[in-house]
Amino acid sequence: MSDKAACLAARADQQVKVTVSPKWAEPGKPFEGWGTALAWFANVTGRLPSAQRDRLADLLYGENGLRFNIARYNIGGGNAPEQKAYLRSGANISGFWKRPAGASGNDWWNPDDPSQWDWLADPGQRWWLDAIRERVPREDQIFEAFSNSPPYFMTVSGRVSGNVDGLTDNLLPGNEGIFADYLVRVAAELEQRHQIHFRTLSPVNEPNTPYWYASNTQEGAHWSPARQAKIITAVAKALRDRGLTTTLSAMDETNAQTFVEDWAGLDQAAIDTIDQINVHSYDTTGKTAVRDIAQATGKRLWMSEVDLSPPNVPQAFDDMRPAIALGEQIVSDINRLRPVGWVLWQAIENEAKPPSSGSDWGLIKMNYDNTTAPQVHITTKYWSMANFSRFIRPGDRFIPVDDTDTVVALRPDNRTVVMVHVNPGLYSRHLFLNLPSLDAGWTYRVSTTVTDATHQAENLCNACTFDSGGLVAPPKSVTTFVLRPVGVELR
Repeated sequence: MSDKAACLAARADQQVKVTVSPKWAEPGKPFEGWGTALAWFANVTGRLPSAQRDRLADLLYGENGLRFNIARYNIGGGNAPEQKAYLRSGANISGFWKRPAGASGNDWWNPDDPSQWDWLADPGQRWWLDAIRERVPREDQIFEAFSNSPPYFMTVSGRVSGNVDGLTDNLLPGNEGIFADYLVRVAAELEQRHQIHFRTLSPVNEPNTPYWYASNTQEGAHWSPARQAKIITAVAKALRDRGLTTTLSAMDETNAQTFVEDWAGLDQAAIDTIDQINVHSYDTTGKTAVRDIAQATGKRLWMSEVDLSPPNVPQAFDDMRPAIALGEQIVSDINRLRPVGWVLWQAIENEAKPPSSGSDWGLIKMNYDNTTAPQVHITTKYWSMANFSRFIRPGDRFIPVDDTDTVVALRPDNRTVVMVHVNPGLYSRHLFLNLPSLDAGWTYRVSTTVTDATHQAENLCNACTFDSGGLVAPPKSVTTFVLRPVGVELR
């Protein structure tokens, strides 16, 4: 049996019937796109030889890759030069300050002294800014700058990984203004040097959590809601003072429930300065509460960071379980949170040796320590991501849907429909899509793209005739259906 036949004509007694009924009269706001934070992987891969790093940029942002269009740039804090290395591989993001010879303590910083800035710092991430600018159409590019920690000399502990107690704020009291100025000056300088625009700047990351303590192996800082409010208003003021059009995003909290607690602790001045709500989705609870905050305040909402690895699944590049898990995460985020942007944490992760000691975070795996010609492993999660990001594009609008394994989007022509279905089970699913325009006499063609154990975002049917019961999702698969009226070109 051919792939086409297997996909579209599986035996009826081996199929589970699923009815998908979108609420066509309730389209969401135009979707802005998909992307990844740069941070650690960009710090490493942006220093690779040209052929290797260009291939990776094509895989993520190229027209034949994932077609990402969003990038979150990590403005590093940076530990003291004499600090013994302890951060995990890739996480030692450079700060842009330059400590004068002989200076010590934490009161030497003079941001108005040009000699105390190092604009050649962080070459790896900065290479990616150029690579993305060259690959993504200008009208689709969205850059955001974000911070995990202030520079070491602005902290209580003297480390960018957090205070000694992970539940204690680490920014030195009264340093909100100079930290805000640091972030804004870096963003402004990088905009000029790389001919990009940071639409938003996020000053804190997962702030009200116990994660960030001094002996941790990555940058991070605790911020109580009261201190969050202070730095948010300080950054907003610094942006205004410099005349930048960059606006403020916050709070990049680790999950929806904690975000709600943070929001309740902000004063009105801080809330008024936030243009974009950023929330991470590292938990399943509370997503609709953040959705409601965004709707009630009229603020743009992003799911700005997440990744996952299914429990008890060691690192495996060809295992479908991580791919299914990622697909289910995206579907849940889109349908319950309803963000207009969806951003992965690290698209490229450090390969574990041996594999049994690792997990399935990341879409691509490589050895961070090989700085000349690392072997690149493209995982099933990459292809699962492709089923979403290649087909649901900026400007499309998600339609609320009653099926928990499906997302449905409407193209700007208001006629072409994209449906992605995640089937985690052992049986094919026969999908019945409620498409009222069929009753009006429209004729549709369907393109079917499948990721499963034997297909990598592979098109199995490009122009099949569609009727209401003509869609089949194979077992353990992520399947994308693009339905377009006859005479409408597929893009």
